[in-house]
Amino acid sequence: MSENIDNATRRASNARLLAAPLLLFAGVSLATGLLAFHANDEPYQTPFFHLFFSNTLHMKAWLTTGAALLGLGQLATAARIYGKLHFPPAGRFYSHAHRWSGRVAVLLTLPAAYHCIFKLGFATYDARAAFHSTLGAAFYGALFAKVFIVRSSHYPGWALPLAGATLFAFLALLWLTSAFWLFSAMGVSL
Repeated sequence: MSENIDNATRRASNARLLAAPLLLFAGVSLATGLLAFHANDEPYQTPFFHLFFSNTLHMKAWLTTGAALLGLGQLATAARIYGKLHFPPAGRFYSHAHRWSGRVAVLLTLPAAYHCIFKLGFATYDARAAFHSTLGAAFYGALFAKVFIVRSSHYPGWALPLAGATLFAFLALLWLTSAFWLFSAMGVSL
């Protein structure tokens, strides 16, 4: 009997714990989406930048491709950290590689996010663009929720891998609806 009560208490406690990252996810996603929805400033008052790429779209596509490749590395290093894959070297190398590749991946998304949020706004002119805009807002919500879970020690062992997998899924879908779409339509070029 007490075993059932303990399990029920544990489930309720886990549900309350998950409320914070879910609320953070929803709040950041909504705020990002609303900011993008209201930030469309045509004609563009400040110019787009495109670094050394031929145009802004190619810059965004290549930076997102870099972030997606680093995201694949995130999956591999997370699997190594959790003991699902076994390859050398042993030690803390993969923890450091995972942490730094994640930071660089997020940094690579920021110029694309800047243009999408502050220059183009929340696009609804076709289904792909609307889905992409929604995913972009959700990506940063998932990022904040994952960082919140990483920084807390109160979550069950499955919460962090679930948050990381969700974040990667959003990034992969963003890449498919942006960079892959552009490379398919215009070809691969800088």
